[in-house]
Amino acid sequence: MNIPRILIAGLRGGGGKTLVSLGLAAAWRKRGLDVAPFKKGPDYIDTAWLSMAAGKACRNLDLFLMSTSVVTRSFITWAGAADVAVIEGNRGLFDGMDARGTYSTAELAKLLQTPVVLVVDCTKSTRTVAAPVLGCQRLDPQVAIGGVILNQTSGPRHDSVLREAVQHICGLPVLGAVARIPRQLFPERHLGLVPPQEHEQQADSIQRVAEIAEQYLDIEAIETLARQAPPLKILDHSSTGILPVKQTPHGQDGRATVRIGVFRDTAFGFYYPENLEALAREGARLVEISPLRDGSLPELDALYIGGGFPETMAPALARNKPFIESLRRSIAAGLPVYAECGGAVYLGEKLVYEQKHYNMAGVLPVTFVFHKKMQGH
Repeated sequence: MNIPRILIAGLRGGGGKTLVSLGLAAAWRKRGLDVAPFKKGPDYIDTAWLSMAAGKACRNLDLFLMSTSVVTRSFITWAGAADVAVIEGNRGLFDGMDARGTYSTAELAKLLQTPVVLVVDCTKSTRTVAAPVLGCQRLDPQVAIGGVILNQTSGPRHDSVLREAVQHICGLPVLGAVARIPRQLFPERHLGLVPPQEHEQQADSIQRVAEIAEQYLDIEAIETLARQAPPLKILDHSSTGILPVKQTPHGQDGRATVRIGVFRDTAFGFYYPENLEALAREGARLVEISPLRDGSLPELDALYIGGGFPETMAPALARNKPFIESLRRSIAAGLPVYAECGGAVYLGEKLVYEQKHYNMAGVLPVTFVFHKKMQGH
């Protein structure tokens, strides 16, 4: 199957991959292309921003949690009908679980036979930038590095020297040079970028990043590179581990027979779309709930609470006592609940954040304390 596709990689985390990936997705969408966004690894925040930029759900491609056949099937399934697919890598191109780079972005690029565009932070560097690019080319020649995007350039002279060095030494085209952006479009905090649901000017940031891509990137050349990706082989369905879609069971009134509540607001939003789709495929009706705004829990057969940032919304969550009481009564009466990460924190007795104590749902006999630095894995 012919799927135009590109993978945006870097030398490290925080080098500009997300800016470029968002810019490409938003700019291509602005030009009328159907863009399929993907993120390498178990990420929720970058995927939320990529979903906004592309106008459709971003999918995770995780070589650690997913078999290679499932990764390939998922990519073909969600990118097959699109005009172009954008995959954002994570950390450095060859960074993985060990010194061999197991589960790295490079391994994903090889699996999906996808051309790689390497984003390089050029702060206070000129010819030296060519050295790590050349090193990436030689470390694993099977990784198809198709071009370089220079990031954090400081003017025409800096840009010119960088371009000449990379093109002459590495033999790679420079597909863009992004100048230093004076205003931070996507502020960061303890888990990465601030999620779009907490960003006050999310639409403006997406529009601005599209303008940056149009101004600084050779979008046509990147699209040409994406279209040079070789055809992908469609694997046998039985080898992928993905279940076929079943007939949705309905009651006599035509409604789904099971109502599953899902917390979704600025405090909770970390969900893989595949998990929600699997529930709906099996006949569940998903009911979105906000413990920030709703006064009580509606009538449900089960509750699914994903992760998020309850710590930043702790005062508002703690103030909504009627909702907490309603939730506590429902769980005591036997409501099945699945909660993970921030969802589990909300079910605890207390949440301690920035030395302040907040009462939570009190379902689990646990106090969750947030520290400035990670305490362990």
